Amino acid sequence: MIPLIRTLNAGFDRIPNDVVALALRLFPAMVFWQSGRTKVDGVFTISDSTWFLFEHEYALPVIPFEIAAVLATVAEHALPILLVLGLFTRFAALGLLVMTLVIQVFVYPGAWVIHGLWAAALLALVARGPGVLSVDRWLGLDCASAAEPSPAKLAAAQAR
Repeated sequence: MIPLIRTLNAGFDRIPNDVVALALRLFPAMVFWQSGRTKVDGVFTISDSTWFLFEHEYALPVIPFEIAAVLATVAEHALPILLVLGLFTRFAALGLLVMTLVIQVFVYPGAWVIHGLWAAALLALVARGPGVLSVDRWLGLDCASAAEPSPAKLAAAQAR
């Protein structure tokens, strides 16, 4: 049994980390994007139901509901786009991680399982970055190590 497990684990080791990072970016991005879309009418008019929910159900102890509604709506639209592109990924993931923690602590404390899944994916992005399939990596904003050149730097070097 142990040799079989080792063989299977060796197969799993061949899954590229960059594919994992892409999945960690895309799936949480879709959750927050879809949530953001429920908060607006049309392209970007905050709906009456959103104002109501932030005043009554999502009310935070420190931030006025009007500010919280705008911040959450903007964040749920902008940060997922950045995650999908892999642009400023660690900061976008950190923003959504903070938002997840606020939702967990102040809004839906009983939903810790789903929030824990979101937090795990977002924390992995903050800790490990977006992977090679990202604008960050292409621009050299987030290399796996200082010694690893970005694709943009490689292309410039090859052009010389």
